[in-house]
Amino acid sequence: MTNILEVIDRFNPHYKDLKKNEPLSVGNGGFCFTADFTGLQTFYDEYSAAEDAFPLCTMAEWGWHSYPYDNGQDESNLRLTPFNTYERTVFYLSDSSGQEDLFKKIRVNAHKFNLLKIGFKKNKKKLSLDECKPLNQLLSLREGVLYSEFSIDDKIVKTETFVHQEEDILYFRISSPALKEKTLYITVEFPYGSHKKTGADFTVPDLHITKCLDAKDGNLSIKREMDGSDFDVFVKSRNLTVSVNEKQHFIDLIPNEETIDFCIKLEPIKIPVLSADEINRCKNAEEQMDSFDTAKEKCKILWEQYWSSGGFIDFSGSEDKRAVELQRRVILSQYLTAIQSRGIFPPAETGLTCNSWYGKFHLEMHFWHHAHFAFWGREEELRKALEYYLKILPASKEIALLQGYKGARWPKMCDPLGKNTPSSIAVFLIWQQPHPLMLAEIYWRITKSKKFLHEYREVIIETAEFMKSFIHKNDKEKYEIGPPYIPAQECHNPKTVLNAAFELEYFLFGFQIADEWLKRLSEPCRYGEITENLNLPPVKDGFYITHENCPETFNKFPFNTDHPSMLAMYGVLNSNRIDRKIMSSTLDKVLSAWDKSTFYGWDFPLLAMTACRLGRYSEAIDILLMDSPKNTWLLNGHNRMEGDNSLPLYLPGNGGFLLAIAMLAAGYSGKKGPLFPEGFKIKTKGIFPYI
Repeated sequence: MTNILEVIDRFNPHYKDLKKNEPLSVGNGGFCFTADFTGLQTFYDEYSAAEDAFPLCTMAEWGWHSYPYDNGQDESNLRLTPFNTYERTVFYLSDSSGQEDLFKKIRVNAHKFNLLKIGFKKNKKKLSLDECKPLNQLLSLREGVLYSEFSIDDKIVKTETFVHQEEDILYFRISSPALKEKTLYITVEFPYGSHKKTGADFTVPDLHITKCLDAKDGNLSIKREMDGSDFDVFVKSRNLTVSVNEKQHFIDLIPNEETIDFCIKLEPIKIPVLSADEINRCKNAEEQMDSFDTAKEKCKILWEQYWSSGGFIDFSGSEDKRAVELQRRVILSQYLTAIQSRGIFPPAETGLTCNSWYGKFHLEMHFWHHAHFAFWGREEELRKALEYYLKILPASKEIALLQGYKGARWPKMCDPLGKNTPSSIAVFLIWQQPHPLMLAEIYWRITKSKKFLHEYREVIIETAEFMKSFIHKNDKEKYEIGPPYIPAQECHNPKTVLNAAFELEYFLFGFQIADEWLKRLSEPCRYGEITENLNLPPVKDGFYITHENCPETFNKFPFNTDHPSMLAMYGVLNSNRIDRKIMSSTLDKVLSAWDKSTFYGWDFPLLAMTACRLGRYSEAIDILLMDSPKNTWLLNGHNRMEGDNSLPLYLPGNGGFLLAIAMLAAGYSGKKGPLFPEGFKIKTKGIFPYI
């Protein structure tokens, strides 16, 4: 194989001018910093101004905040909505009517928040874009370092920016004649938390507290307090004078030399939605902060280890013109998931770049976020994320119990505590339910860990027990999945959905895995009678349809929009109940009849994986590269959801892309890879076959 680092260097994002909608980020998997062309966040306001803005944030997976409730106001005051299911009543947090304020407040709490913004100022005034000229900006993927160069008043400013790979510390080195002249300095500002995309509110200084605990010789210690979410900030600098304005929540870093360097360490003290153990795990291990040069060398070593230790694919020498873009997306997707999806919690759909849905986890996306790690030789990243299900198992069992079900019902949209978020859609989704079974099975197949079998047994069984409790046997002695629920394609009425195709096959897969798990533990199987009698996925006019009560799947709005989830039965899954001819016709029908502008980022990998199982390999690549608004891939590697202002980036698209490429590269159960068509020359290492 060509030297991996040489291949990576070819795809370093390299800007020569302003890219306001494609900023670059550095991070360590649980902490992320997004910068403008100055290498800081100098033009935070300008980058955040538009409705579809790609904001500049500093976020940590521990950074959660909640607005205070009014006196006497809490979640127990919410009115639940009754729904009939097979002659009994279940209740959902689904209707805001008459309780709008409380419904919204509970919906947005807890939310991730922006820890700080940091930028240049000139002579105590805010810089304007007109005063600065971007010259050169390079993100070195092999080092994890952002190199920036710009001019101000004809003076060159050079900045190096990176994040410590083992601790939540930002490092900066800046060089410019303007520093020595003291016309240019740096300001660090602390906002109040916000549920909005930027995660920050700089307009309410009286609602939070900044306390300077110690300041000496260019170093300082600060405590931040905000509605019970408290964290510490430590600044260590060289060739700087530091001053603090507590009331206005900012620090000025005033240079004394032409070259300065400084670092900012952030660590949680008290976060209400985190346990003491989780806070300790997020804290920095070392009291002393490394020097800039020491930390930079560590960063470089750890990034080179990351690239060399996991799976890799090299398309060098390919004649097919699609290979270059595939290579770019592979490398940048691996980088982006590495800097913000390797913590102890599942990521938000926009990771640690900005808030989407208040920074909450969408567990139905967890498969697309984390499954790829295992197939690219980084299965321990998946294992780490699976611990979250162990943590929220009691909360999920309570969700099921309150509705009269057995087992554990996993929430769709939640914070670290695993509480269900009120929603007219989220509370009805069930396709996240088999995810712990799928993800655990993926990890086990790669590692064959006996210890893991025992550790995860309760999650496996309680997951399956809810599924068993949720299904019903009809008058034909067949098990069916009836209302109320909403399938993965979210445009359906929960009261009318019956036997959604993908959900049927995913539940079947889940029951099969649960029994396999029991066999491995030498325990009796429990779910064979269900798997033998579960309804077949519905077919109409020779096509698989979304659910039994949706015969207009392909010819009536909105049923031919959003996620074509029926295709996942023979792509994401490998169901032996699927008729390949019908599935191939269904794929063709989706490609001709669907409003493809409504596909989301993970739909393209979903379709590609189905095409792959059908032997349509070249078409799978065309689908991955399809020209569609929500398959926009920026120069920074992010999958942008054009038309959705809340999603300037979308990590399930990156994760799904890596999953589909792994399938094409290494094959899948029963089919050996590589499966790329003629014209591709590929070399792979450390990529495992898909299930």
